[in-house]
Amino acid sequence: MRFLLVKNAKILSGLPGTLASVWRPATFPGQRIRWRTFSLYFNDHHDPSEPLFDKILIANRGEIACRIIKTCKTLGIKTVAVHSDVDSVSMHVAMADEAVCIGTAQTADSYLRWERIIQACKDTGAQAVHPGYGFLSENTDFAKHLEQEKITFVGPNSFAINALGDKIHSKELALKAKVNCIPGFKGEVKDADHCVQLAREIGYPVMVKASAGGGGKGMRIAWNDTEARDGYRLSQQEAKSSFADDRMLIEKYIEEPRHIEIQLLGDKHGNAVYLNERECSIQRRNQKVIEEAPSPFVDPDLRKKMGEQAVSLAKAVGYDSAGTIEFLVDKHKNFYFLEMNTRLQVEHPITESITGVDIVYHMLRSAKGYPLKMAQKDVQIQGWAFEARVYAEDPFKSFGLPSVGRLKVYKEPVNAEPLGKVPSSGYIRCDTGISEGSEISLYYDPMICKLITVGKDRQHALNLLTNALDNYVIRGVTHNIPLLRDIVTEEKFVKGDINTNYLPTVYPDGFKGKQLTQEERTVLGAVASCLFITDRLRERNFLNSTQGSAHSYDESTHKLHVSLLFFYFSIFF
Repeated sequence: MRFLLVKNAKILSGLPGTLASVWRPATFPGQRIRWRTFSLYFNDHHDPSEPLFDKILIANRGEIACRIIKTCKTLGIKTVAVHSDVDSVSMHVAMADEAVCIGTAQTADSYLRWERIIQACKDTGAQAVHPGYGFLSENTDFAKHLEQEKITFVGPNSFAINALGDKIHSKELALKAKVNCIPGFKGEVKDADHCVQLAREIGYPVMVKASAGGGGKGMRIAWNDTEARDGYRLSQQEAKSSFADDRMLIEKYIEEPRHIEIQLLGDKHGNAVYLNERECSIQRRNQKVIEEAPSPFVDPDLRKKMGEQAVSLAKAVGYDSAGTIEFLVDKHKNFYFLEMNTRLQVEHPITESITGVDIVYHMLRSAKGYPLKMAQKDVQIQGWAFEARVYAEDPFKSFGLPSVGRLKVYKEPVNAEPLGKVPSSGYIRCDTGISEGSEISLYYDPMICKLITVGKDRQHALNLLTNALDNYVIRGVTHNIPLLRDIVTEEKFVKGDINTNYLPTVYPDGFKGKQLTQEERTVLGAVASCLFITDRLRERNFLNSTQGSAHSYDESTHKLHVSLLFFYFSIFF
């Protein structure tokens, strides 16, 4: 995360409460110039006398590893990074106090090798492991092995992961906790024939998805028997390779819903609160592209109902960390439980931005056994926040196919003005795990940066996002900023009229780049015509002379030239 207090002055982020000191790198190594104290986590109250951990290991890579390390540094906790051989010079490795290589580039030989991670804990004396998201973050066996080795897992207990991380089991628990659920089959789908049979009973369209899935992987929509059979086969293959678990479930597909999720915090004392909602409806291939908090669709009554059901489910299983319950919400504001992610979410920064809560800090506190510092009445909503996921992807191919290579040039947008009261003056936050010269590898997620903008209201935050996207400089790989930039100024998105089918609806033939409206074509043609005439008039004069140019022409042709230019632009633009 990078913030600027004044031009070229960086703020160390992940700052709980009064520890949010602002620093500017000095000219000489080891020297720092201290600026005024400033906290982005305005609702946190850190107690320096409250002991946490001396050292933790981050079992992840990229931007999320960097984000966790930053909070640990502000708390005085030493950090250990693990990495594959190709990640040896990555940002998270450089930021950590120690680093351990745990294998080769393939995730199955490095970041998924839990026994090597546990050995790294023993070798470095790490007392706890924060898994981030992805990889082993929702692996019950990993959490159990850590418990056996007396190493703290910074996340929910293994029982909660097993109960809620499994989509089949979590749905059963949700029904018992009186949480609204999508109609569907309650058990495991046996095979492709069974899938077709169930789909007919439920009624098309249906969603076929992996029980242990996440991140849009291992799921297919089926509108007929053929698609149900193929969807089962393809989703099962994908689930087996991605999660080593090929169990499948099937449920009714809710058409044109919004994807709205509730952020939770729990502790080991039976307490749980919800940190309001996030709108995550802009998706491609069931993976989120742009998120915002709060949702423009959710009113206080709906927020309360969704939040209370989420807390009810969390308490039913003794949930004791940060987690997210995802809902599908139809146009009538009926909401249905989708799944629970028993980990830190990619999009957690926008919740932090409007609530003033450092979620990583509270995960560390809960893991240490402390009760929550806040009750539901203490949870605030201040301002509005957007997150745009900047990827090394080609947006002209299926809304984003990965692009690999070296970042030859990389410049992020910055806050050029001093930060005032959060969030009334607004600010930009960039969560990244790469820098100029980094390699975007084919082995891992091609994320470049999470761009977060925070404003006093939705339009303010949206304006900041638009301007920030315009100020990126990325060379060396193809990126998805053209798509992001087009979305944030598109009429339906600006109005908040969105659902999970937004991209194929707005771009039925795929993203083709910026498409000019008739008004924009007219303005562009007028500007071009003025420039043309100005240039031709300038040709009439010699330098420091009023004599006519040898190439001067009759001014009566101006109208013809202008007409021809308008005709040209109307045809080709």
